[in-house]
Amino acid sequence: MLNIKKYAAIDIGSNAVRLLISNIIEEQGKPTKFKKSSLVRVPIRLGADVFVKQKISKQNTERMVDTMLAFKLLMKSHKVEMYKACATSAMREASNGSQVVKQILEKSDIKIDIIGGEEEAAIIAATDLNSYIDNNKTYLYVDVGGGSTEFTVIDRGETVVSKSFKIGTVRLLNDIVKKETWKELEEWIKLHTNAYDKIALIGSGGNINKIFKVSGKSLGKPLTFFYLTSYYNMLQTYSYEERISELDLNQDRADVIIPATRIYLSAMKWSGAKDIYVPKIGLSDGIIKSIYYETISSKKLD
Repeated sequence: MLNIKKYAAIDIGSNAVRLLISNIIEEQGKPTKFKKSSLVRVPIRLGADVFVKQKISKQNTERMVDTMLAFKLLMKSHKVEMYKACATSAMREASNGSQVVKQILEKSDIKIDIIGGEEEAAIIAATDLNSYIDNNKTYLYVDVGGGSTEFTVIDRGETVVSKSFKIGTVRLLNDIVKKETWKELEEWIKLHTNAYDKIALIGSGGNINKIFKVSGKSLGKPLTFFYLTSYYNMLQTYSYEERISELDLNQDRADVIIPATRIYLSAMKWSGAKDIYVPKIGLSDGIIKSIYYETISSKKLD
């Protein structure tokens, strides 16, 4: 017997806000399938407010309310049964973050959870990577966001250690990442990857997805350190305007793609990884899975 449910994840990041709607396909005797049905992305860039002025502007608060009202209508049209909305780095650091969350709840009836960096890393790490990875290998999973980047060491299919660092694309664009934070990240990566003879990166986030698409590689094949370095150097020979007109990058991608690539390359260098795999998963996928497994466990308790 086939049972199909629709769940939604709202990911309120420092660069963009996303709504992911997924079909949860349950069939007796078979593993549950999670199939993307729709993905909507709105580049509000909350981090540009928060990391410079420590609060979300009135204009972006209004845009957030409008976006949540739109998401609510989309979820209704898709007949979504359950949703979960998580806000990350920008919202948790904004002095008025909780007030904005309250305002959104009053005007759109969308409840938002502001999650910590470690919880964000745990949700991402809990994403089912088994279909993307080799359980006999070791990986450093790197999820680059606008305000923070989550790092997870995965050995033989098991999460070994996970940590969130305040190094993100929007922060780097505004030149507000301290040298000490980079040093701390370097030491953390070296400490937790030195024990392994061979390690590969798994990269998630919109920027690495775009680079992977441009590369023309087939899904499952990695990008090399050499390719990523060449691409990074090439990007810097173009102006912001040229990256939009000649490289066909979106306006909100054309600036953040350079600092994002720098983060991936640094992680590869410090871990000694020669390859980076790009499975196109992230926080939104992790949220969908967390809703599903929460409902399963609550049913068991019932």
